[in-house]
Amino acid sequence: MSCCGCSKLEDGKEIVDHVTRKGKENMRVKVAHEITCQCGEVFVMETLVTNCPKCQMTFGVTHCGSSDINKIKPAGINYAS
Repeated sequence: MSCCGCSKLEDGKEIVDHVTRKGKENMRVKVAHEITCQCGEVFVMETLVTNCPKCQMTFGVTHCGSSDINKIKPAGINYAS
């Protein structure tokens, strides 16, 4: 069962927009994942919307997909919906 139709979201900007629209951007992920950013920085993603501490690339994931690292998508540098 899909939690809110978010399983159809594949683009990072769509994901961040969806999560932010619901006011859930600071919600904790189900599983904290170690992310390797395109800039080479490695950091732990603990909230549904997180910026790389080095280059500020914004990453997003929906809560229902947050246990799967493959569902985490980049949205752009300092992306805000």
